[in-house]
Amino acid sequence: MGRSSAMMAVLGLVATAAVFSAAPGPLGGKARAGRGAQAGIAAQTLENAFPELRFSRPVALVAPRDGTQRLFVVEQDGRIQVFRNSAATDASKVFLDLAPIAFSPSDGGGSEEGLLGLAFDPQFRSNGELYVYYSAREPRRNVLARYRVSEDPDRAEITSGTVLLEIEKPYSNHNGGALVFGADGMLYVSVGDGGGAGDPENNAQDKSVLLGKILRIDPKSKVPYGIPQDNPFVGESGARGEIWAYGLRNPWRMSFDRLTGELWLGDAGQSSWEEIDRVKKGDNLGWRVFEGRHPYANPEGLPASRFVAPFLEYPNDETGGHAVIGGAVYRGSRLSSLFGKYLYGDFVSGRIWAVDPKDSATLAQIATLEGVSAFGEDEAGELYLLSYADGRVMKFR
Repeated sequence: MGRSSAMMAVLGLVATAAVFSAAPGPLGGKARAGRGAQAGIAAQTLENAFPELRFSRPVALVAPRDGTQRLFVVEQDGRIQVFRNSAATDASKVFLDLAPIAFSPSDGGGSEEGLLGLAFDPQFRSNGELYVYYSAREPRRNVLARYRVSEDPDRAEITSGTVLLEIEKPYSNHNGGALVFGADGMLYVSVGDGGGAGDPENNAQDKSVLLGKILRIDPKSKVPYGIPQDNPFVGESGARGEIWAYGLRNPWRMSFDRLTGELWLGDAGQSSWEEIDRVKKGDNLGWRVFEGRHPYANPEGLPASRFVAPFLEYPNDETGGHAVIGGAVYRGSRLSSLFGKYLYGDFVSGRIWAVDPKDSATLAQIATLEGVSAFGEDEAGELYLLSYADGRVMKFR
């Protein structure tokens, strides 16, 4: 079995006739993307940012913005690795090992389950608190928990874990798992629709459940957490107050633009369309009634005007991929041609695109990376890309 075939087997990919094929390990979905190119967005070259380092099934890269110039990589099988942000770094350390409790592919979990998200408290430098999102079993559920750093700054205290939220789900796939703090100090959490083809329980449109949503919570004001009173559905009968936006299938990675504060995410599609969303308070992004801008399960013929259309979408065809990877708006200083552009990719095809947030038609494919699973920013806003295929951390040259 070749390297590509072996990786697809590990990830549980399913081939489809006449098309190279299906759902990636951490996020699922099927789509293929067309190619675009516009003047002013130059092609880029990727290089290994840390030549001596390799990670196992990396799914997120996060910087705590505490002045220590460290980076943290989340490994799907349950570990968080920490290392110095230097090309000369030759080793990483295990910062937190949740493998005994995170239900992952290595211990019988589904290919999309495991340790999926990490966010550092905005006051991490003083309070040492961080948040993780992982899959658990018996019952199958997603867990949001808080931990604290130990006396060793490169090691979290395993006994400090406090569960804030547990969300039961019927299937192994579509977990979401992105965690980001906004400038408002609130924690935003992406949650998948619970899995199963086509959202069979219609969770994404049901505001009485947390599946298929973006949540916004205050992890500090109450135990286990507070619900901000300016959340859009607070006080609405039958609706969960934690919900910030809904109508999502598998919102895999999301990020805030450091300059504008806009929230961007990639939502992996079902069978025809992948989408990038710019999410605002109270948005209904349409799933499962719509997939992208196109009716999916719409027996009542609801008009598209009832929903918020994606910022952009791309269709299935042989030149594209199968699962969108949400990225970030570049706000670093090294790459002037990319400043202010939103970068995103596709896990299966490896294509990396840059798009102008002011005009979704102004985009270009700028690079490729096999098995791109996530984008991450360091303290200075420079971007890194993770390869699930071989465990490398890449950057633009």
